[in-house]
Amino acid sequence: MDIILNQESKTFPDNCTVQQLMDIVLPDKQKGVAVAINQAVIPRPNWGTHTLHPNDNVLLIKATQGG
Repeated sequence: MDIILNQESKTFPDNCTVQQLMDIVLPDKQKGVAVAINQAVIPRPNWGTHTLHPNDNVLLIKATQGG
């Protein structure tokens, strides 16, 4: 299935959950990351149950330190 991930078209397995996407894209660095799908934030406890759909617009935002 094709989705838009941070403004780039990407292909992921059908019925992929947010958690599965995160395991593929950021397997070791999931702390400090927020996920929005179609401009709605998905809370971390819902990552394992929220299924992606074709053409979803997914935005991953990483918190950074510094000033």
